[in-house]
Amino acid sequence: MRTETIPLREGRDDVTMTTYILDDSASMLGGASRPAVLILPGGGYLSCSDREAEPIAMAFASLGYHAFVLRYSVYGDADPTRPLEPRERSQFPHPLVDVGLAMREIRTRSGEWLVDVDRIAVCGFSAGGHNAAMYATHWDKPVITGAAGEGLRPAALIACYAITDYIDVAERTHEAGELEQAVRGAAAVAYLGTTEPSQEALIAASPARMADANTPPSFIWGTAGDTLVPARHSMYFATRLADVGVPYELHVYEEGRHGLSLATQATAGSRGDMDVRAADWFRQASSWLERRFALDVPDLSAWERSRA
Repeated sequence: MRTETIPLREGRDDVTMTTYILDDSASMLGGASRPAVLILPGGGYLSCSDREAEPIAMAFASLGYHAFVLRYSVYGDADPTRPLEPRERSQFPHPLVDVGLAMREIRTRSGEWLVDVDRIAVCGFSAGGHNAAMYATHWDKPVITGAAGEGLRPAALIACYAITDYIDVAERTHEAGELEQAVRGAAAVAYLGTTEPSQEALIAASPARMADANTPPSFIWGTAGDTLVPARHSMYFATRLADVGVPYELHVYEEGRHGLSLATQATAGSRGDMDVRAADWFRQASSWLERRFALDVPDLSAWERSRA
């Protein structure tokens, strides 16, 4: 495996893409290109979680896919329970544009890395899931085409406990607990620049209201036990995709808190990050993705052909 961390913005060392490129081998695909997954960790646009970065890349690599982890523009060190001053670098559209820059880099170096450019998925968690869903609904809009280029369509989206409707967040803030309200407020300052954004800004930041027929097929999951990003956000996005005729698969697990990642010991910060039933999401997502990203495995290996 070849790993390399690549800066994506000149003069900034905080926006990077780390590669997890599977070595080419004559005993496997032997020079053939592989599908890839671009992974966007969560962190409320305040940081990028390690729990949703390399372990996810390794999981997808185990399926035979190249993987990339994007550390997109975020606010930086902050205490979400204290009022934050806006920082332009983490605000829309910078995190979204970073996804386009990463997709462009993958395509530019696809020959070197043996990446199948027609089969690149984006997979995001929490805020990273929001950013991934935003990219899936904006890849063909001027915000991306003007900054990163045209034709950077993802072939699939995997949205993991992602915020998809900021109107809902604004209207239901009073229903959240004190800590959830503080975290949501900090994330709003980080991404939208204020705790009281305009209606237009809220709609523009809501993939569940922006998805159209050009949005790629999507795998969506969340948990009914998530109090920070309620499962209805997964349902909102799925409903919108159904309305515009985009294929999707939706899973809502009864239990499990926010930020489960793989929901196994591999990504657990504490035992609360583990849930045996929610952990099934990766198997389900893998099966769903394989329908679109099946490797071109020959009927016979080179050795078997030589023996035939």
